[in-house]
Amino acid sequence: MRFGVQFNGTVAAGQTRRWFTHSWNAANNVVWMIVPTGPPVDGNQQLEWKVQNTRQTATLVKWFIEVKNVTNVPVNFEARYAVLNG
Repeated sequence: MRFGVQFNGTVAAGQTRRWFTHSWNAANNVVWMIVPTGPPVDGNQQLEWKVQNTRQTATLVKWFIEVKNVTNVPVNFEARYAVLNG
């Protein structure tokens, strides 16, 4: 397995934003996780996310990551990935 952070982002209070990352090997099994980095909250969830993809070419995949802030303050996050077979 291989793990990493693809990008960092911020979502304003109550907003939803969408990012994409391209040219991933289509043979790999990839899992995406969105992890808040601030502000710290020991309570309810801060973010929800949805992952979609499209086949760019016969060998490449583009991932779309939509992040929704369910709080009343801006939230920073990391978009983390795990390549399960890489």
